Amino acid sequence: MTSLSIKISPKPVAGSITIFAVGSENETASFLGTAKSNALLKDVNLKALNFSGSAETTTRLSFGKETVGLIGVGKGITSAHQSREIGGAIGRAFRDQKSIVVDIPLSSSEEVIALLEGISFVQYDYLKYKSTKKSTAELTSVTVVTSHKVSAAQLKRIKVLAETLDATRDLVNAPGNDLYPVKLAQIISAQAKVPNVKVEVGMKAHGERKCHGILAVGAGSVRPPRLVKITYTPANAKAHIALVGKGITFDTGGLSLKDKAGILGMKYDMAGAATVGQATIAIAKLGLPVKVTAFLCIAENMPSGTATRPTDVITFRNGKTVEITNTDAEGRIVMADGLVLASELKPDLIVDLATLTGAARVALGNRYSGLMGDDVAVDALKSAASTSGELVWHMPLPEELFDIIKSDIADMMNSKIGNPTGGMLVGGLFLREFVGSKSAKDKTRLNWAHIDFATAANNDLAPYGSTVKGATGSMIRTLVTLAEHMGTQPKK
Repeated sequence: MTSLSIKISPKPVAGSITIFAVGSENETASFLGTAKSNALLKDVNLKALNFSGSAETTTRLSFGKETVGLIGVGKGITSAHQSREIGGAIGRAFRDQKSIVVDIPLSSSEEVIALLEGISFVQYDYLKYKSTKKSTAELTSVTVVTSHKVSAAQLKRIKVLAETLDATRDLVNAPGNDLYPVKLAQIISAQAKVPNVKVEVGMKAHGERKCHGILAVGAGSVRPPRLVKITYTPANAKAHIALVGKGITFDTGGLSLKDKAGILGMKYDMAGAATVGQATIAIAKLGLPVKVTAFLCIAENMPSGTATRPTDVITFRNGKTVEITNTDAEGRIVMADGLVLASELKPDLIVDLATLTGAARVALGNRYSGLMGDDVAVDALKSAASTSGELVWHMPLPEELFDIIKSDIADMMNSKIGNPTGGMLVGGLFLREFVGSKSAKDKTRLNWAHIDFATAANNDLAPYGSTVKGATGSMIRTLVTLAEHMGTQPKK
């Protein structure tokens, strides 16, 4: 990512290109805001240009030595989310310019901030394995012409979010031959050298902590698994969030081997771990008054003579026993360890994040993430996602579906082979079994939410709005916003 210089100006300024807004009402395109009085645009016929003004469309007009950009905003920008997506379209279309000036109608500081986020979030390329490593992104300076104020702290937040989004994308895009459990743990540890952050990396400690799920999934690989614990402890913490992330650096399916199509893209199966790690780093860099403990459950799922077999039984730290019927349902096995460890800390909220099931994409498509859990936790995540502009959909956890994974010889199975009923929901029900209670006396389950973002963690289609192609960095913004929301609550 190019480091952007961001400025706010109440008056028009010079830049490589100035971008104006075009709206579309009743299929008629028209200039909006200062574009209506701009001398260069007075004779421009939008209909003759075949420029409709529909949202996120762009074009350029050359007037001798001066070039003007046009951005379609449809019926106008009416929300921060809309502004962020328009910003993404601007950032993608004009990233070849060194400096851009955006002079479009915005009605609030929130819309200005969102626009700048959108522009910043799409200045990303993954070029590590290209023989020619020159990026098409030349953009170094963005100025928004507006009377609305944006503080230095808000500009810092945009920068931190963009940095951690890109760091997550770099990790998730990396191929499995170069990013394996030990390497992922090393990279995250190095990046987490932030004030008030402590990192612990386990190996032998897995057995000592009875993290038999992570050990079982990693047993087939010559590359040993890792459990990474990141703790951010500010002096003024008002709440405690525990995050658990699935970190399968490559998923072959184990002995339940995937087919040649299904195995493609399985380097992305560590997106949950990368996301909770980078979200914790972002929260720490922003100095938010919320304690965060993140557990990154990292393993490589490979077939070999030492691999876990279907019908093996694992006993977890909380005493639950699981019959492994499908070694390709390994994510929930490593996540179970993380949830047990998180529960022992008795945090105010537990959030787990995983590319858990293909069923999530079948149910929700490419953009929405499945959100499950307890009412308080689900409401908190829905609010944070709405504020950050990320798409989640609350899915149920029907009690009757748990019968599908009851085992004859153990407490449960990790999967019911041949029964695809509610695959995403069954995954959530399985994970819920490893969330502990509030105390020995109060058996109420700790507040917990599960996000299955097998949908949104990787975009294998064309880029859109503020979302890039490939690894997206999905849910970083939501987790940071969640911490911000919890940091404004009275201290418990």
